[in-house]
Amino acid sequence: MDARATVTHLVKHLASGAVKVVDLTAPLGPDTPVIELPPEAGKNSPRVKVHKISRYDQDGPLCAWNWMELGEHTGTHFDAPVHWYTGKALANASTDTIPLQDFIAPVVVIDRSKEVQKNPDYLLTAESIREWEAEHGTITHGSWVLLRTDWHKRNTSTKEFLNVDGNGPHSPGPAADAIAYLLDRGALGFGSETVGTDAGSAFMMDPPFPAHHYLHGAGRYGLASLANLDQLPPTGAILIAAPLKLVGGTGSPLRVVAIVPT
Repeated sequence: MDARATVTHLVKHLASGAVKVVDLTAPLGPDTPVIELPPEAGKNSPRVKVHKISRYDQDGPLCAWNWMELGEHTGTHFDAPVHWYTGKALANASTDTIPLQDFIAPVVVIDRSKEVQKNPDYLLTAESIREWEAEHGTITHGSWVLLRTDWHKRNTSTKEFLNVDGNGPHSPGPAADAIAYLLDRGALGFGSETVGTDAGSAFMMDPPFPAHHYLHGAGRYGLASLANLDQLPPTGAILIAAPLKLVGGTGSPLRVVAIVPT
């Protein structure tokens, strides 16, 4: 099948329902949970603020529109390599210079929701990924790898989503060896349902925040605060994740969707 026929085939399948589009994006607004870093890690991002410009009123009778205050890494968002110091010197590392083809790619989903239900500090390891591959096949080069934890179901409550106590935040994520393994597999990036791509305990790891450290140092990408990963199969879907074309952008809120065969 040539390229034109492939695109035509996809359009027909979308229209017929043979493939469906799944929204993997959490709502973005004033109630969106925002990461809380320890003081020694630096400043935190502000919470989302929405300001009215006009709403069919004396400030503008014909239209409604707003302006917003928010950080680049707020809500469901994309992490570019330049976001982390390990990727700061790389070429094509900001949201306006990343190659377009990297925004559309195959996606695999590693389901560890049962483990996380028992242990919110669960860490995905290289061994766990190998166990997944033994069942579902080798992760193909150029794929997004998403960790399903069902953490998105906590997103309506900042307290439950960030899950912070006197010992710090408790949320799942990858161990350093898991990210190293995915890079060896040629993964395009790693995504999570939590507020960031790293686990809540990641600041205390070696190196701190290993997902950020290794992914961005290798010119790879991150997706955080994803939703509805329980609607995706382990393999066979296509992910579309295109950040805003912010000049020099270190990341961006975005609408992430998956095309899934039914």
